[in-house]
Amino acid sequence: MSKLMKSQKSSRAVNKLFTYLYLLILAVVIIYPLLITASSAFKKGNLVAFDLDLTADWTLNNFQRLFTETLYGQWYLNTIIIALVAMVVQVAIVTLAGYTYSRYRFIGRKKTLTFFLIVQMVPTTAALTAFYVMALLLGALDQIWFLTFLYIGGGIPMNTWLMKGYFDTVPIDLDESAKLDGAGHIRIFWQIVLPLVKPMIAVQALWAFMTPFGEYMLAKFLLRTPEHYTVAIGLQTFISNPMDQKVALFAAGAILIALPITILFFMLQKHFVSGLTAGGTKG
Repeated sequence: MSKLMKSQKSSRAVNKLFTYLYLLILAVVIIYPLLITASSAFKKGNLVAFDLDLTADWTLNNFQRLFTETLYGQWYLNTIIIALVAMVVQVAIVTLAGYTYSRYRFIGRKKTLTFFLIVQMVPTTAALTAFYVMALLLGALDQIWFLTFLYIGGGIPMNTWLMKGYFDTVPIDLDESAKLDGAGHIRIFWQIVLPLVKPMIAVQALWAFMTPFGEYMLAKFLLRTPEHYTVAIGLQTFISNPMDQKVALFAAGAILIALPITILFFMLQKHFVSGLTAGGTKG
């Protein structure tokens, strides 16, 4: 018995060792690039490469130059507008669609869900030509509203599945009880079911909001005028020329990108754990 207990203790100790080692490596992988970015953003002068030097003199001049010497302010505003519109519209559509697929049975239900999965399997690069032709036909090339439309539509298929899965975790008995009390479909959805799926709504909102800040390929393909750029395209122009790389400005712009996402994250943080773990329990 004593040997068995020693063996179990040794096994737990080894597991803890590898767990902490993994977390340490993960922390280094995540924190080290952040330190390099922050160090480069606050350094004086024009940098030719990213460098981690915490002893250098720090300044806010790079952030000032972003808004006085470049179009970063316009890019930032464009991205914020796209992100907010995409978040509100996509979350509304996905929530209603997820509830419909979870609670109702109708013709084409399974086929459309399967279609959503198939559409999600098609990579964005394979659809770039189709998006370009569509933009030409609609006169929407180099238009922010069209890019917003694509971000909204691109997030609907898979997110509808996730939202449906979360709605499936809410007992149908709640709906039946509400119907016996005389509640209609809208009241059941708005007052009974919707408050219980707020965690997944919060997750969907963050995902939709983050996409325009980090997505580059589709935005670069459709937006041509510098005034219409998003921050992802604009920041890339700072380092695209090997002979004139604005590393400090790039780092400062990257730091500012994180601000709205961080604010939204902390506003919704309490909902995330249950939202991420429960959405796929049932399909």
